[in-house]
Amino acid sequence: MPDPTVPPTPAVPLAALLAREDLALRQIAGPSGPSVAVHAAHTSEMADPYPYLLGGELLLTAGVHIPETAGSGPYFDDYVSRIVAAGGAALGFGLAPVHDTVPRALAEACDRHGLPLVEVPPRTPFTAVARAVWQLLAQGRLAELRRVTEAQQSLAAAAGRPDPVPAVLRQLATRLGGWTALYGPEGTEIASAGREPGETARRALAELAEVVRPSGPATPTSATHAIAGTHLAAYALSTGFALGVATPAREAGDHTIASVATVLLTLLTGDQQSGSGAARTSALVRLLLGGTPEEVAPLLGGGDRWCVVHASPSSQRDTAGLGARGTARQAPTDPPPPDLLAATALGAKLGSTLIDPVGETVRVLLPADRTPEPLPGWTIGVSQALPPHQLALADTQAARASARARATRTPLLRHGSHPGLAELVPREEAQAYARALLAPLAEHPALTETLRTWLSLHGSWDRTAVALAVHRNTVRQRIARCAALLGTELDDPDVRMELWFALGQQ
Repeated sequence: MPDPTVPPTPAVPLAALLAREDLALRQIAGPSGPSVAVHAAHTSEMADPYPYLLGGELLLTAGVHIPETAGSGPYFDDYVSRIVAAGGAALGFGLAPVHDTVPRALAEACDRHGLPLVEVPPRTPFTAVARAVWQLLAQGRLAELRRVTEAQQSLAAAAGRPDPVPAVLRQLATRLGGWTALYGPEGTEIASAGREPGETARRALAELAEVVRPSGPATPTSATHAIAGTHLAAYALSTGFALGVATPAREAGDHTIASVATVLLTLLTGDQQSGSGAARTSALVRLLLGGTPEEVAPLLGGGDRWCVVHASPSSQRDTAGLGARGTARQAPTDPPPPDLLAATALGAKLGSTLIDPVGETVRVLLPADRTPEPLPGWTIGVSQALPPHQLALADTQAARASARARATRTPLLRHGSHPGLAELVPREEAQAYARALLAPLAEHPALTETLRTWLSLHGSWDRTAVALAVHRNTVRQRIARCAALLGTELDDPDVRMELWFALGQQ
């Protein structure tokens, strides 16, 4: 964590003060370089300024306290060593009215103890130096606040992606200019991003993550270490995970940025069950032992009506144009199937922990009083709100809505709730009619899906080809095969209506 001996603000490089032409400062002894930084300016004529320093100061003096015999004794050694012991960053010596030059013995003592010594010319008052330090500190603080704010916004945006955990890790690594890793509850590295450090630093970071893993009331929530020129930091997530960060340098705002990422990762990796995990476990056990959906639904706390949501990562296919012969063009940029972390994040956004990742689709059980909204990166189909004993029907409705949403490139599509033709026919009779009509296609699921998509897109060959990720000639061949097996003419709108009705009963 930040050094407690200096204020938690960006330091001012001593070189920045030396570069100010209006001050005309000149370093005459001690180390120089970017590592020399100033956190404040303080004026003192005390022979022992130790009690009045917090650390990181540019101490300004005109040498009023220096006795006449100082050059022949240990005075300057004692004086400089006390400044160094107090954590002073540098010593500024003002010329006139007491001393015309900087005492040689003082410069030699600063060289011995490694304290930068700066000559302040007579025309530069100490207040001007202090004001310059304050101005540079304010500029640095503003820049750091801007950096932290931009990092917070980018991390929040990353958490909204379909792959939120890897996206947050990548964004954090970019903002800190290093490497980030997420460790599971067992200590296994499960995701990482950024420029990988050496093997030694990597092992040390994994060990540091174990330090913050909950093991008792005294377990720290964060820990830092430095090894081989690499700064290491580990942060505990309340879900049992741990975040590790390795950077070549440590800036004032890095801890704040990493803390924001820690909060987001905690939300993304948590089960979000808010104390109701026992009730959900009980519901599962009762179902396995023969309980009915109506009996276990109250344990889930979602009321007497539920919606089913089917969500899949949005496709990035290029559907803007057609090839020279009218064939659909598509770029091979389909997103990978969502993993458990992405599914958990999706459930958190929708307001439910009842999630089921199935292949390329995430199914979410949602209480009827929660209205899902379109989410960037997802294509979503939503069922009607139905009682527990009709959840299987709701699942079918959500699947159909999701398929149509993908075909029409709509972010979110709800199953129609208005009464239709199906309401005029008893469900058992409608299903029997559908089975009989579609029996020739029963052993050809690809033909059935192609026919469904083709009808939903009003007979468009190109859009059907894009929706199914096949060539438009393949669509034509399949539709011709359907017409042959069904023994009907698919150009007839009455035939299409009957087939669409039958497909809706499956």
